[in-house]
Amino acid sequence: MSDHHVVCSQCGGVNRVPQAKPALEAKCGKCGSRLFEGKPKDVDAGVFERQISRSTVPVLVDIWAPWCGPCKAMAPAYEAAAGQLEPDVRMIKLNSDDQQQVAGRLGIRGIPTMILYDRGKEIARQSGAMTTSQIVQWTRQAVAAGKRGS
Repeated sequence: MSDHHVVCSQCGGVNRVPQAKPALEAKCGKCGSRLFEGKPKDVDAGVFERQISRSTVPVLVDIWAPWCGPCKAMAPAYEAAAGQLEPDVRMIKLNSDDQQQVAGRLGIRGIPTMILYDRGKEIARQSGAMTTSQIVQWTRQAVAAGKRGS
């Protein structure tokens, strides 16, 4: 088993986390923040790009906006799902109003939209609000299907 590379959602630093070390206890070597907090962090374009390009764990991104009712309704479910999926899946949020160029490049037409990346490649996409159990089930199935397809 090889070590994981986990990108800090706070500062964007890339951290090597040994397989033998409990990932939930790992801290960023650059800023000292916990790498997994059980709560998705809202990231900017730079940290988003580092997350999807440098992380060796799958990254689930919730693209949302503060004015979006379904986004607000899904936020607690997404946060609860982080408690079940991390550290096997990195969970982040991307505000489509603040990061319009990224949202445009990703072809976001409706929100909330979740995109799952594995080693820089998009492996699944889902639009519309979901419950915690739906998010967890969809993510686990997509990760498993992505592993079979690689």
